[in-house]
Amino acid sequence: MLPPLLPEMDQLGLLECCARCLIGAPFASLVATGLCFFGVALFCGCGHEALTGTEQLIETYFSKNYQDYEYLIDVIHAFQYVIYGTASFFFLYGALLLAEGFYTTGAVRQIFGDYRTTICGKGLSATVTGGPKGRGARGPQRAHSLQRVCQCLGKWLGHPDKFVGITYVLTIIWLLVFACSAVPVYIYFNTWTTCQSIANPSKTSASIGTLCADARMYGVLPWNAFPGKVCGSNLLSICKTSEFQMTFHLFIAAFVGAAATLVSLLTFMIAATYNFAVLKLMGRGTKF
Repeated sequence: MLPPLLPEMDQLGLLECCARCLIGAPFASLVATGLCFFGVALFCGCGHEALTGTEQLIETYFSKNYQDYEYLIDVIHAFQYVIYGTASFFFLYGALLLAEGFYTTGAVRQIFGDYRTTICGKGLSATVTGGPKGRGARGPQRAHSLQRVCQCLGKWLGHPDKFVGITYVLTIIWLLVFACSAVPVYIYFNTWTTCQSIANPSKTSASIGTLCADARMYGVLPWNAFPGKVCGSNLLSICKTSEFQMTFHLFIAAFVGAAATLVSLLTFMIAATYNFAVLKLMGRGTKF
């Protein structure tokens, strides 16, 4: 037998109840979560394929001896495994931050009176704000299933200060990842620019044969690697291949994904800091 609906559901109706629940939705966290998932998926997916493309280009054009790029292959494979872990972690942490956003936003809006009469507000913020405990004039009442789940989740999420600290550390780490993701874009852009100079010799005073892309100069290959560099028309033919074009654009997409993830982390941190500060100022949170 289904449990009886709460009186609020009978009085408000489904549509009005959903509208009031939307009042407590943490829109900043929702936007940040979508941006985080999009950015991480773009960074990890495109980054993985771009590394594979780089491996193929090095093997085909820049070195004929496997020992020259053996270490590079090991590094690429290690980075690909790190990408798998990064994707899993950020999807999980993004979901937790979204839950924390719902939790603290509900508590803040209950304090300001915008969220005090909804089932969602009571369920999400009862632990922080000390809201209804399930007892009324008629004694103990059966809690709504959603309210029970939210209260159990709230006991675990009731430390917004910890989420602020963890997100701050992750933002600093991801800032370094964002900077590192710009390095392959810079290398491929320099190579592409050199190819444009070869394709249009009238725009440069240098001889076409002296225009080269040297993988050793960027530390991709050791200095004793042979040939290690490609020059002139051979380099231009490489730039025209689909492998080079695809790898270059994949690195650009990975860079954009890293930027989107960084923006999402900053948004998460600002929203969580604001909610935590309000709860502290209103005397609802834990003491410093």
